[in-house]
Amino acid sequence: MRDKRRRQLVRALRRGVGLGLGLVAVWGLTATVDFTGAAGSLETLAQTPGVLVDLLAQEVGVLPEHEALAGVDRLGRLFLAQSAFLDGQEDRVLAWEQAHAPQEPGPQEPQSVPEDEDSSQQPELAPPADNSPIRSMTGQGKTGSSYFQQDGVYLYNRSSLELEEDIFTKDSVDWTVGEGPQILILHTHGSEAYAQSDGDAYAESDPYRSTDETHNMVRVGEEMAQVFRSHGFEVIHDTTLCDYPAYNGAYDRSRQLAQGWLKQYPSIKLVLDVHRDALVDGDGNIYKLVSKQEGGDTAQVMLVVGTSGGGAEHPNWQDNLALALRLQGRLVEDWGDLARPVVLRNSRYNQDLLPGSLLVEVGGHGNTLTEAIRGGRLFAESVSQVLLERKE
Repeated sequence: MRDKRRRQLVRALRRGVGLGLGLVAVWGLTATVDFTGAAGSLETLAQTPGVLVDLLAQEVGVLPEHEALAGVDRLGRLFLAQSAFLDGQEDRVLAWEQAHAPQEPGPQEPQSVPEDEDSSQQPELAPPADNSPIRSMTGQGKTGSSYFQQDGVYLYNRSSLELEEDIFTKDSVDWTVGEGPQILILHTHGSEAYAQSDGDAYAESDPYRSTDETHNMVRVGEEMAQVFRSHGFEVIHDTTLCDYPAYNGAYDRSRQLAQGWLKQYPSIKLVLDVHRDALVDGDGNIYKLVSKQEGGDTAQVMLVVGTSGGGAEHPNWQDNLALALRLQGRLVEDWGDLARPVVLRNSRYNQDLLPGSLLVEVGGHGNTLTEAIRGGRLFAESVSQVLLERKE
């Protein structure tokens, strides 16, 4: 070890002396030359500093070429070569450079196009970017951040409210289902429609929207109603398109509908506002939400629960959340990944009208109507089983 250090010291001194002699030679040249007669030569030499660098490099050597030193010019590399500490440490320099190099951005996560209660502008949806195919994804829960999880049931808190870890057991569903109409299905954004990639064409009122009730959310709501009725429940399905011809004020109009039905039929215990989602990434790629179920690709379903986080009065939002978590548990038990995580939002979505009010998103605009119908029917099947347990 001592001999190695001695050799390194000698080599460093030799290179240092060589570098010094080279610099002295350059100084001597500039000090003794006749500037009057050699001005042109000196100007040429100054414009070609590579000559000096080459001369010095022949004397003292330079570091070998390495990617880690790609940004260092030849003169800088020449000086670095004289460091006894850095000499022979190129691999370590390269490893450090790789560890601290900026990370390449990963694929962009698709985001829902907001269609909140407070939105006054209709979301602008466009065909896939560059005619690229619609991409499939399965929305699943995550760990940490704003996610809460218990027994496979995930809750994603997108509200401004702080939640405690006992959120899954804090409240319970304490109502029962009696006689008379028990379920109300309506559509704040009833003209929402799906991709036409399955060949089932419809006339668009706007991109991914239609007033054709056989192809928009009214069709999905009716499929769900049929499942509920098959289990003996009385269902009111209001097919009013609250977002057409004007998108602005859609939640005000659906609120009036719900209030009227609840006043007429106090027996209603469950109100479902049925929508679809819309997912795109930063590059304009469209995604559909798919669960693999018997019968083929099935649109995933997501329960959205409103709160008072946006400032609107909604004191009993935790009752709705308790119901959503109960239904989510049954969906996970019955169909695995059919259900995306329950989402908690700031807007209240008219859910202050009844403790059994939920917003249901069936797939996204990248899904087909066929996939959405499958998802809606499976959702209604599981919800029916939960309601049957609470039937008087």
